[in-house]
Amino acid sequence: MRLLERKTCIVTGAAGSLGLATARLFLAEGARVMLVDRRAADLESAAATLSAEGDVASAVADVTRAADVAGFVADTVARFGRIDVLFSNAGIFGTVAPIADYPEEVFDAVYQVHVKGAFLCCKYAVPQMNDGGSIVIACSVAGTRGDPGVHGYITAKHAQIGLMRCLAKELAPRRIRVNTIHPGPLDNGFQAAVEASLGAIIGRDATQFFDEQIPLGRHGRPEEIAMSVLHLASDRSSFTTGAMLMADGGMSV
Repeated sequence: MRLLERKTCIVTGAAGSLGLATARLFLAEGARVMLVDRRAADLESAAATLSAEGDVASAVADVTRAADVAGFVADTVARFGRIDVLFSNAGIFGTVAPIADYPEEVFDAVYQVHVKGAFLCCKYAVPQMNDGGSIVIACSVAGTRGDPGVHGYITAKHAQIGLMRCLAKELAPRRIRVNTIHPGPLDNGFQAAVEASLGAIIGRDATQFFDEQIPLGRHGRPEEIAMSVLHLASDRSSFTTGAMLMADGGMSV
């Protein structure tokens, strides 16, 4: 039997590389998937791509808006039934700048997407979840370290861990497991934009800079991280909650 047979799953940030790879893997394992993203054209393309691979629906939504989140949760339940898996994956990077120059509006935007977004997704999804379900919050190796100038992103990623730990204890009586996944640098457009910004600041190739910090010597692939998300989403991790799963090539060691 497939790992997510007839399970109802929500994937936010579904039009990005990790969201798309995870949704594809969930479908291959028998899930019914609601794809959520705020980028309408990219979401439409993702849904069209995945429609031949399984039972999918999509919702354009901003995870920082309660009405949007409540809407796609309600749409998911109406279409597929009660929720089994929530993969809270929506995210933005912001910028890199000294603290005196870091824009307040950028800090607020990054924090809103990563922290308030994850909070709202859980707030509205949890009452509609089956007991024994799973919540996976996409964090980052950035949630385990500090780096100069990355004030918005790193602060938000640390905060996600606090949210995860609160939820893990609160939802344990319902056997709903809550964990964070911590990718390192990935070979995707999101990371390429980060490295373009960082490279200009550090005065060298940022991709090489990161590879030198990763014991496995390379960036990860979205498909590799999706396998770790599947582990946390499925009953293969039935005794794992409140955990930080590192998928960073050893960067945090």
